[in-house]
Amino acid sequence: MESIPRAALELSTEDLKALRRAKHELESPGLAMKLASIVGAPLEKLIARMPGIASEKVADATQAALRKCLQIALKTLRRPVAAGPFAAPDKPGNLLHKFAVATTGAAGGAFGLFALPVELPVTTTLMFRSICDIARSEGEDLSDIDTQLQCLTALGMGGTSKADDDADLGYFIVRGALAQSVSKATSEIAAKGMTSHGSAALLRLLNTIASRFSVQVSEQIAAKSIPAIGAVLGAMVNTVFIDHFQQVAHGHFTVRRLERQYGQALVEALYQTIDVSLDD
Repeated sequence: MESIPRAALELSTEDLKALRRAKHELESPGLAMKLASIVGAPLEKLIARMPGIASEKVADATQAALRKCLQIALKTLRRPVAAGPFAAPDKPGNLLHKFAVATTGAAGGAFGLFALPVELPVTTTLMFRSICDIARSEGEDLSDIDTQLQCLTALGMGGTSKADDDADLGYFIVRGALAQSVSKATSEIAAKGMTSHGSAALLRLLNTIASRFSVQVSEQIAAKSIPAIGAVLGAMVNTVFIDHFQQVAHGHFTVRRLERQYGQALVEALYQTIDVSLDD
C-alpha cells in the first residue's frame, strides 16, 4: 500500500483525491495509444503511409487553428464562458463539446485529408472553448490574459514534440518548458495591450505550442487515413481527440487550483509521490 507523505496531511481528503485524479489524467496513455485502440492499427505505420504533402498541410492547418484560438482569447474572452446545457453551473459542458467535435469528425471522415484546412480550425476552436470551460470550472478567471494563454498551452501539453525526441516527459517538465514563454507573452500583452498580439514573445509561444500540438494532429490524421474510414469512425476519432485534451485540461487546471490554495512547491512535491499505477 502507498505510504502517505507527511505533507499530504496539509491537503483535505477531497483535494488529495483531486490531485491523484489530476495526475492520472495528465500521465495517462498518450493520444497515439488511445487512437490505435480505436482504429486497430499502430499509428506509426499509418503515419509512414501518409503522403509527403500531409505534413505541410498539418503544419499550416495547425498554425491557422491556433491563431484562431488566440484571436478568441484576446478578443472575445472578456467574461467567463458559461457552462454548456449538459453541465451543472459549476461544471464544464464536456458532452456538448464532444458532440460538436464528433460532428466535425464525421465530415472530416467523409472527405479525408482534403477537409483538414477547414475541419481542424473548427475542431481546435471547439476544443479550446471546452478547455476554457474546464478552466472556469476550476476557478480560473477567463478575463485574465495569463489564464487565456494557459488554456492555449493546454493544447501543447497533450504529448511530445519532435524536439523532445519521443521522450517520456512528466507534466511539470512540459509545463516548465512552456512557462517562460507564457510569462513573457503575458507581460508584453499586459504592458502593450491587445496590439501586442503580433509580438515576438507571443509568436514564439504560438510556435512552441504548434510544434507540440501538430504531433497530436498528425496522429489524429493518421487514424483517419484508413481507406473508406467513413463518417462513423471519423466521429469516433475526433471524440477520442477532444476527450484526450479535456483530460489534460482537467488535470492541469486542477493542479493550478490546488497550487493557489496550498502553494506550488507543496503540490508539486505531493504530485511526484503519487503512484498512479496503484490505481490500476
